[in-house]
Amino acid sequence: MLHNFDMFHPTFFVRCETELNDAQVRTEVHKNDMRVYLTANRSKPCFVEFQWKTAIEPSLLALGDAWERSYGELGFTTVSNSDRVMPWYFMLTDKDNCFCFGVKTQPSAFISFRVAENGITALADCRNGGMGTALNGRELPLCTFIYKAYEKTDAFSALCDFCKALCPAPILPKSPVYGGNDWYNAYGHNSYETVCSAAKINAECAKGIANAPFMVIDDGWEQGSMAGPWLPNGKFGDMRAICDEIKSRGLRPGIWIRPLNTNDPAVNDDLKILRNGKREYLDPTQPAVQALIKEDITRIRDWGYELIKHDFTTFDLFGNWGKDLADVVPKSEGWHFCDQTKTNAEIVLDLYRLIREAADGMLIIGCNTVSHLCAGLVEINRTGDDTSGKDWNRTVKMGVNTLAFRLAQNGAFYLVDADCVGMPKGFIPWEKNRQWLELLASSGTALFVSLDEVTDAQKEEIAKAYHTAQTPHTIKPINWIEAVTPTLWEIDGKTTTFDWA
Repeated sequence: MLHNFDMFHPTFFVRCETELNDAQVRTEVHKNDMRVYLTANRSKPCFVEFQWKTAIEPSLLALGDAWERSYGELGFTTVSNSDRVMPWYFMLTDKDNCFCFGVKTQPSAFISFRVAENGITALADCRNGGMGTALNGRELPLCTFIYKAYEKTDAFSALCDFCKALCPAPILPKSPVYGGNDWYNAYGHNSYETVCSAAKINAECAKGIANAPFMVIDDGWEQGSMAGPWLPNGKFGDMRAICDEIKSRGLRPGIWIRPLNTNDPAVNDDLKILRNGKREYLDPTQPAVQALIKEDITRIRDWGYELIKHDFTTFDLFGNWGKDLADVVPKSEGWHFCDQTKTNAEIVLDLYRLIREAADGMLIIGCNTVSHLCAGLVEINRTGDDTSGKDWNRTVKMGVNTLAFRLAQNGAFYLVDADCVGMPKGFIPWEKNRQWLELLASSGTALFVSLDEVTDAQKEEIAKAYHTAQTPHTIKPINWIEAVTPTLWEIDGKTTTFDWA
């Protein structure tokens, strides 16, 4: 499949912020992986590029991953027709044999791959903001490359196995995660009353299940507009009281937060990132910001919430969505974080660890989180962009695509969350949403439903899905090599056809 491929002897180049370049790369070779270390004294490294010269058959099919969430773009393409940047890892297949290559989770740089007929290139973005990182003589454990070859193995099984090899220490929920999330029925126009109403319906649908469902309060409860201060507005009042109300109905309370965005006038602008002449989002390398984030999450935990969904951190840190990035993160140059001695990836990891520590027992859903960095630091990760309660085509594009092409990460990196079944009254035909509900319930991933009013027939279907989600199922997309939104799925050994049109 690959001719004369030697992972352990790449050619590499270090690019620094200035012509001064005293950077050095050191490698440690093990059986199936290569650990890479980077150091520099006075120079500030920006990128390390690795090249492997090897002949690759142009007809091979290639599949890569996404920086954070995917945006309906994942799918196979031939090597000869591909100039696609593939973050973190990639797979090549001829449908009978597979070759997987990538970096282990939690690297200290943003790593992307390109594959061409004459070889493989990996680019390690080790900048701080849009500038070089001042390592000051520190040896940085940059990443660990790993590869596996599979003979007579279908692509989905190979990718599942490879993802387990990439993440040695995932953290996973102890029981299936399911229940309500009020974003796609309220879109921020929620209140104490709407949450209680949704909790009541979800409790009825989960009747007879020992594993309690969640009721997640999404954006709309806070005093700011998608921003702090993270205190309740007039529609909610006492957040501990609504938490107790959710628990009294037999559900587990969860809540949404955007930790790096605040409208609080008490927060000094000097604590925000200076990028493109503006100060908008909090700089988590500053101790005062770290203290504020910890204080906010501790308060929410003390109210009694058992799950926290943190959102927007990739956008707020770097000013870009994953879909707008190519092989570098971020796109903008000429700015840096307050602490210039850590790479962007290290800063992201420090933020996730801070949230993990402050959550202290709460389940964490990462949304707009960097997939390869949050693995092992969140129990649940939103792997695709938003589905919809109003636009069925968006649900198919974002939801079905991410479920198919990132399902291999489920249980290997975290519990996958392909996003909600959005059910506000009067928008998406039930015969369509019912299929998305059925697929999610059988997938072994998180199952969240956004609803306000439901018919008895719909309630019966939701209850069936909730019961289905309590037991493990075998599942894989069948026609995923041909279709970006697969219609054929093998569930418990039987082929099921879905009509997404």
